[in-house]
Amino acid sequence: MNASATVPVIRRSARDWIVDSGAFLFAALYWVLAVGGRLEAAYPSTPQPTWWFTVEVVAGALAVAALWLRRRWPLGVALALVVLSALSEMAGGAMLVALFTVAVHRPPRTTAVVLASSLLAALVDVLLHPRPGTSGPWLFLLEVVVLGGVVGWGLFVRHRRQLVLSLRERAAQAQTEEQLRAEQAQHHAREEIAREMHDVLGHRLSLLSVHAGALEFRPDAPAEEVARAAKVIRESAHQALQDLREIVGVLRAPVGELPQPTVVDLSQLVAESARAQMQVDLRTEVHDPVPEHTGRTAYRIVQEALTNARKHAPGTTVQVRLSGTPGQGLTVEVRNAAPATDPGQEAAATPAPLRQGLIGLAERVTLADGRLEHGPTADGGWRLAAWLPWPP
Repeated sequence: MNASATVPVIRRSARDWIVDSGAFLFAALYWVLAVGGRLEAAYPSTPQPTWWFTVEVVAGALAVAALWLRRRWPLGVALALVVLSALSEMAGGAMLVALFTVAVHRPPRTTAVVLASSLLAALVDVLLHPRPGTSGPWLFLLEVVVLGGVVGWGLFVRHRRQLVLSLRERAAQAQTEEQLRAEQAQHHAREEIAREMHDVLGHRLSLLSVHAGALEFRPDAPAEEVARAAKVIRESAHQALQDLREIVGVLRAPVGELPQPTVVDLSQLVAESARAQMQVDLRTEVHDPVPEHTGRTAYRIVQEALTNARKHAPGTTVQVRLSGTPGQGLTVEVRNAAPATDPGQEAAATPAPLRQGLIGLAERVTLADGRLEHGPTADGGWRLAAWLPWPP
């Protein structure tokens, strides 16, 4: 494996170049002041030989130059400069910069280890380089304060960056959640529109099918009956087109603005079914105004039940019962007798798409926090019943 592939490539931005140049100039200035102080014999009683001073100067210069590597290896550079600062006071400025870098870019536990090492190096520096006129303990305390301040500043910068990053992530997450909520709302709106189109058009088109089938199988019917059936077909087709225009016209409007019938429109629904030669017995035992949403759901239940009875049990009597009071809920029950054909064969012959009405009806009742049940009766007929909540 190529060794260069394992080393991360650091691409400095303009801001990084400014910061790194500032850190380098600070460490270089510290090195110059330290060297100047020693050349002016600031510490005449220092016991080190002359060649050791040269070593310290070179070590300090190398420490300053090593700062350009601190972004790639912050921990390794910091530990190396801690060791150099214990031997050469000229490396102190570079060590402070490296310690700050570790505090910003590494976890607090790692920073604590490097800080402890720098405190030990400060103690060694005080012992190796005594300053005349300055107490060793006070000098060590001063270095402790400086080191602690640098680490505290670095930790502050680190936590501030993490806070800003966290706020950005929360903003991005909030935006994503908002998009998901919008998509869900759009999906629910489409489902609602699909249910409305199925309920409205399915009812109208089933009426057309019944009357058209009567004309097909009774071509010798009296002219009056043919004219009456043709009139019903024309009116049903016109009404279906009108309903379709209303729905398409409000596809971009809120779902609540769609044309929504209620319980009071059940008598008109039964009258339309009667014109299609259906025998519908409607009994309503409801004396209080039904809430709009509950009444709309009840209407759609009866509409879907009549449509299914017209398709799968033609010629049978359909019983529709509504009862309920506020606080007790609204009960809707639709029954029809056994059809002329075997209901089991009829159900088996029914394609899956025709059963989408009951699926959509179950979804509608579930959204209303109600209960729906349906199935064959003992006499071979069919029963569909639902309970809907009715607040007191």
